[in-house]
Amino acid sequence: MDYYVFAETVERIVDNVERAVAGKREGVSLAVVALLAGGHVLIEDVPGVGKTLLAKSLARSVAGDFRRIQFTPDLLPADVTGTNVYNQGDRAFEFWAGPVFANVVLADEINRASPKTQSALLEAMEEGSVTVDGVTRRLPEPFGVIGTQNPVEHEGTYPLPHAELDRFMIKMSLGYPDEEAEVDLLRLSADPVADIEPVIGLAEFARMRHLAEEVYASEAVLRYVVSVTSATREHEAIHLGASPRASRMLLGVSKAHAAARGRSYCTPDDVKALAPHVLSHRIIASPGASYGGPRNGSGGPDRAASVVGDILSSVPVNEAV
Repeated sequence: MDYYVFAETVERIVDNVERAVAGKREGVSLAVVALLAGGHVLIEDVPGVGKTLLAKSLARSVAGDFRRIQFTPDLLPADVTGTNVYNQGDRAFEFWAGPVFANVVLADEINRASPKTQSALLEAMEEGSVTVDGVTRRLPEPFGVIGTQNPVEHEGTYPLPHAELDRFMIKMSLGYPDEEAEVDLLRLSADPVADIEPVIGLAEFARMRHLAEEVYASEAVLRYVVSVTSATREHEAIHLGASPRASRMLLGVSKAHAAARGRSYCTPDDVKALAPHVLSHRIIASPGASYGGPRNGSGGPDRAASVVGDILSSVPVNEAV
């Protein structure tokens, strides 16, 4: 497969998912690109805008195995990873795999589970494996987590720790559809995912992942990525800047973004397009810093996004080169 065919295939996947998630092409494209880069997606939005439909239709479009985990306060880590159960017939313990053993895992309302249960995903998201009773088992390839959380209701929730947020390659929202898209939504069947047919096979999607990794990034692009992430650590309005993991993920998703546009090379424009989605949830704004960016009710995400925008406009590409 060359990069022209790569781009065509991405368009077909996005078109297919849009049959169920109408009017959200930008969000769908972001999710596809992140999964092609081997990353995970956190969707923060109000109920009913298609977060679950996006995950299910994306899994079906690539013929992947899909599992949904409804995170609740009483959910246990073993309910996510699986556990060893004693088999009386064989007089031995056998492993019962949890729902995390799938290609696309929907962690629904992830912030409603306890921190102990949330941590059950850390190894899976970072290393692609699960360790139970000292035995490490690999997760299927490809593997991706799509987490969701509601930004409105905070009662009975546990905010995701920074270490867990850092595992998500991108964070995004879908937003409400426009009127035409909502009318199209009313024309769909009761279960629009049932009408979704696979566009490609799982093995081909895995090959696309490897092809995205091979996109060329020049020394200039590498230095620009580092310049942007380093600027988050030095900005006066930021208490905690982006980690080196952020640099690696920003480069990876920029490569996939370039491949999705039919290019075998990555440019600073790819980095600029993805940086707000990669960096905003990884930085912590200084509470007492005087910065004129907009703030939301919690004083966090909107302000962080404004700081990232300020950094992208202030870090010259030529100087970074």
